[in-house]
Amino acid sequence: MAKDLGLDRSALSNRRARIGSDGTDERYCDINLNNGELIVADRIDRERLCGEKASCILKHELVLENPLELHRISLHIQDINDNSPQFKEEFINMEIRESADKGARFVLEEAHDADAGQNSVQQYSLKKNDNFILAVDGNSIELVLEKELDREKQQEINLLLTALDGGSPQRSGTVVIHVTVLDANDNAPVFSQAVYKASLPENSPVDTVVVTVSATDADEGVNGDVTYEFGHVTEDVKKIFSIDRKVADINDNPPVFEEQSYSAYVTENNKPGSTLCSVTARDPDWRQNGTVIYSLLPGEVNGAPVSSYLSVNGDTGVIHAVRTFDYEQFRSFKVHVMARDNGSPPLSSNVTVSVFISDVNDNSPQILYPAPEGNSFMTELVPKAAHGGSLVSKVIAVDADSGQNAWLSYHIVKSTDPGLFTIGLHSGEIRTRRDISESDSMKQNLIVSVKDNGQPSLSATCSLYLLISDNLAEVPELKDISYDEKNSKLTSYLIIALVSVSTFFLTFIIIILAVRFCRRRKPRLLFDGAVAIPSAYLPPNYADVDGTGTLRSAYNYDAYLTTGSRTSDFKFVSSYNDNTLPADQTLRKSPSDFAEVFGDCDSSPEVGTQPISLHSCSSS
Repeated sequence: MAKDLGLDRSALSNRRARIGSDGTDERYCDINLNNGELIVADRIDRERLCGEKASCILKHELVLENPLELHRISLHIQDINDNSPQFKEEFINMEIRESADKGARFVLEEAHDADAGQNSVQQYSLKKNDNFILAVDGNSIELVLEKELDREKQQEINLLLTALDGGSPQRSGTVVIHVTVLDANDNAPVFSQAVYKASLPENSPVDTVVVTVSATDADEGVNGDVTYEFGHVTEDVKKIFSIDRKVADINDNPPVFEEQSYSAYVTENNKPGSTLCSVTARDPDWRQNGTVIYSLLPGEVNGAPVSSYLSVNGDTGVIHAVRTFDYEQFRSFKVHVMARDNGSPPLSSNVTVSVFISDVNDNSPQILYPAPEGNSFMTELVPKAAHGGSLVSKVIAVDADSGQNAWLSYHIVKSTDPGLFTIGLHSGEIRTRRDISESDSMKQNLIVSVKDNGQPSLSATCSLYLLISDNLAEVPELKDISYDEKNSKLTSYLIIALVSVSTFFLTFIIIILAVRFCRRRKPRLLFDGAVAIPSAYLPPNYADVDGTGTLRSAYNYDAYLTTGSRTSDFKFVSSYNDNTLPADQTLRKSPSDFAEVFGDCDSSPEVGTQPISLHSCSSS
């Protein structure tokens, strides 16, 4: 941008260059003030912004100040092949009469691809089959009958139609076309025998059964109902013999399935009890001999009884799912259905039913590298001399789903410096957008989101910690490289702990002060500036007259403390000797005066709750 405008790179910062959007709140590009390059600021989805328009243009403005200048920027967004062709429905149901002529055409609905140009739908293909081919003319798709249908051979036909785009890599979408062949009266009744022979005595009474004939018709419904009458016989014969239309039947025909095999398609996570398909077998015998009952033959699917997966309605042949299927566990399996009549002895036949499970987007992407947050702490080193486009790291992820549900895309949703790193949409490769500069922060944090292409899309996120450094010695403690959210939580816990301890300490101090205050409020004996301790009571006029104590002469024991003191070690004594200071004089003297009188003592007298003796500092 700076080169195109003829500006020096430093002028971009000085003139506060910035990108503004033209009439919208979203801004998809930005300008790098260091090198003057225009960079992508947010993910651009062409299909969301421009739909199916052939041209997609985003308009922005470059704003410069001092003086004010506006430069219009038009971004032409080019399409990439990030969408697959999709049909409106997963299954297309069609009904075609078996009497349809060869070359008959049946219109199909086209597929849709959100991409544009060459990345949109370019061609269709039909899986090879015996009856149909595909005719494509522009946007018109037709199913063409190449070989006549025969309902009696195949009542239902499943076709697989695929739509392909022209992108690289090429993407595709499929749909199953289920064709039901309707019956036409194209089959004549057929007798069980070409010639019936019978012997009859001449004296046989009227209503004697001569012979039983049987004919069947392969058609369906009224087209398959059979009635009997005489043909090519004389009137005399008609007078002797008649046809009883309630012919007695023997069980000589087993049930026959309308198809040689059946296929059922079901999406995973189906509801138990949902219908998968139906099988039909017909028995041309009469009444109970022609009544068909359906059942599953014993077998196993993945080590479990087949009855734990499927059930069949014994009267209708409708097959139901007993459990929910998981595409990731198994994608297809086969079961055998038996059709049995009620004759004696009963006759039966079997048919194979193949169940195909289709995938749905029920698995989120699994990130293999870097390891999920909380399991390990991973840091990538980025050289300071790394140039723009240098490979820094790579996010590796997989998806257990299949097809487009497993196609992954990678996006940076949060980063320390949004303009420094980019990630490959489909490769997951993290590269530098520009050269590393001295002003870039040493610690770079990235949050990467991995999304699949399912509907709805599922995603997973991971964190990468990048350290811009050339020397391992420069690497700080790895524990410092974490997101502000974690640091803020740890700080909060420390503050709470500190407040709790401080509160407890202050409470303790207040209690101690309160106890001391209460003790000072106790009654005291005040006398001329001294306090007598009531608890340390000594009998008045107590004298050591025998000289057996520690005092050399008789002393009168009275204990006093200075005002306000509770720890003084001074005990003042009164003596009957003239050299001893009177008590009233002692109480009025200062500590220095006491020192002059008593001199230096080897040990301090103590006040206690029991009577004690004192050593005199001078001889009497």
